[in-house]
Amino acid sequence: MTSEADRAAPDAVAHPPRPGVSPRQLLARALRGASYEVLPFRSTEEAVVTHVPREVALTVTTTEAKGLERTLDLAESLSRHGYGVAPHLAARLVRDKAHLTDVVARLGEAGVTSAFVIAGDAPEPAGPFPDALSLLEALDALGRPFRSVGIAGYPEGHARIDDHLIEKALHRKAPHATHVLTQLCFDAATTAGWARSVRERGVTLPLRVGVPGVVSRQKLVRISAGLGLGQSARFLAKQQSMFWRFFLPGGYRPDRLVDRLAPALGGPLHGLHVFTFNELEKTEAWRRDRIARLAAEAS
Repeated sequence: MTSEADRAAPDAVAHPPRPGVSPRQLLARALRGASYEVLPFRSTEEAVVTHVPREVALTVTTTEAKGLERTLDLAESLSRHGYGVAPHLAARLVRDKAHLTDVVARLGEAGVTSAFVIAGDAPEPAGPFPDALSLLEALDALGRPFRSVGIAGYPEGHARIDDHLIEKALHRKAPHATHVLTQLCFDAATTAGWARSVRERGVTLPLRVGVPGVVSRQKLVRISAGLGLGQSARFLAKQQSMFWRFFLPGGYRPDRLVDRLAPALGGPLHGLHVFTFNELEKTEAWRRDRIARLAAEAS
């Protein structure tokens, strides 16, 4: 029998749009099926349960400062609350094959059927997994224990990795995964162009585009401090265009970005993945309001 968590899995593929479906209809559908990314802080579980409907799929980040254990704990708890949840499995934080086997067993016991596999930002790997591909291959050797496996896409490239290496890595990782979640990019045309080029190069996995939720300046400062200076600095280095946008008076709202992404949601992009920065109440209120306004405009 399919569980509620399975129905809310973050790799759900949008059906191809019917002819004549408008960008606004595509956007409404993407917002209804959006997934959220949350950070593993002490208050996160309560905030998710209070503000996020069970049908919204979740991913839980892993940071060098917090380590893998906090991510696993939160993923287990949220799964038991009935959420479809995919913890970030950072390859460089996995000590060895026995550690990976234990992680898989823990998550399986908690009903977690999804994972998002990344290399992670630790300067040196803790074990034999220096990158996402090596961890994906190890998961395959364990019998592909997760029903869905996400990998990262980089529409604007990576601050520390050459573009051609990023492209090569995506091709090598794709056979081991079920979907791609993109990193943040504030330029809809760049994201759509990247998605088309990925398709042309033969990667046919569903592509879910990462967008920020509603984030205040104060919240970003607190989260950056919680992640640790090194992690925060690397994060901002990867997305230099982000910094000034978040520090505008009143913070940031994603309305204009998702409007500009809407036409591509009927083509190379399959959905939206919202980086909430744990601003869950405001982000969920925005999502519901945006869906309601789109419905009113269509009537």
